[in-house]
Amino acid sequence: MPAADWRASRLVPRRAAVSRAQVETVAGRALGAFGLVFGAQTVPTAVDQARFMADGSGVAMMAVVYGAIAALAAATFTRVAVRAAALAFAAIYVIALLAWPFLVVDAAGMAGRTPWLYYLCTVATTAAVIALPVAPAAAYTSAVPAIYGVVRLSPSGGGASALIAVLDTMYAVILGIVVLVIITMLRQAAIAVDAAQEAALERYDAVARRHATEIERVKVDALVHDSVLTTLLSAAASRTPAERALAARMAADAVRRLDEAAVEVPGLDDRVALTVLTRRLRGGVAGFSAPFIVRVDGTDGVELPVEAIDALSSAAMQAMVNSVQHADGPIGRVRRELEVRGVGAGGCVIRVIDNGSGFDPAAVPPSRLGLRVSIEERMVNEGGSARVESVPGEGTTVTLAWPAGVEGSGE
Repeated sequence: MPAADWRASRLVPRRAAVSRAQVETVAGRALGAFGLVFGAQTVPTAVDQARFMADGSGVAMMAVVYGAIAALAAATFTRVAVRAAALAFAAIYVIALLAWPFLVVDAAGMAGRTPWLYYLCTVATTAAVIALPVAPAAAYTSAVPAIYGVVRLSPSGGGASALIAVLDTMYAVILGIVVLVIITMLRQAAIAVDAAQEAALERYDAVARRHATEIERVKVDALVHDSVLTTLLSAAASRTPAERALAARMAADAVRRLDEAAVEVPGLDDRVALTVLTRRLRGGVAGFSAPFIVRVDGTDGVELPVEAIDALSSAAMQAMVNSVQHADGPIGRVRRELEVRGVGAGGCVIRVIDNGSGFDPAAVPPSRLGLRVSIEERMVNEGGSARVESVPGEGTTVTLAWPAGVEGSGE
């Protein structure tokens, strides 16, 4: 398709709202970055304390713990299996902490020293917050520092005084709770923003439908005023045969125009210009917190049934909502596009494209109705088709076509 045929809409800069997906991305990447920093800081201490542990056990513990940190960082920056990696690190940290007293063979050498695992405690509690619901995360945040406190009191943990052990424990608990509260509040706020945005789009769709109905009502009212009332007044004032004949012709013309108006009122068999759908989608795009590049081609002269227009509009809006809420790239980095293309005199293809995180369509649970019901079933029920193409880390393309099979035409 020639590039000159595309017409891009002007993008108005706007401040993007924070979605749940963006909160998860930012929190995960912060965890990965701080895990690498804290892990690097503990390496000298870990190497020094390895000599007080059983042969090879210190090196093995470092390999497992630091390997888990590296895997966690990789997962957070690629946005693949973040929760699984966070949960794995949280579990490995607890196991390492519990194993510490049994692996230290030179307790005297550890006297007065702080086990290097302590400096990763906040990383572990933050990983639990990322991976677990609030209640289990809160329990982990309290229990893990308490386990460390017990280890700290033992000779293998440095034989600290009760006061030092309590202070270290409380410090780790406070940091963990602060992280838990912040991330939980951000998640709840983002969920509220997502819900408000989806509700606003639903209200917009309802208003657009009412507006179309009102336009038709005004047209009919104008017709009644201009034709029917004029005819009645003319008939009432007619006195001569010529005037009566004129009134009869006016009456016939008014009946014909009323019949045409009845046909024009949107119904199951009515056809509407594709430009109506384009205007509706442009209006919906203007209400999003993230910008879309809108491209329109070949819509002039194309007409579709009202039900097809409604199905395409609702499915496209849902696809754009999903992109805004779930593409979860860094703010301003995800490129989103809406393409509307007319096919022949009665076909349409719409594509919603983003280069965000992507997902595995086969892994979407049946309980998630946005993809299955709001997009796929809606299009199929009206004689169209919907295809979702997505790969984790490579973005998503949702293709809507009406009628089904028209997608490959005119490419």
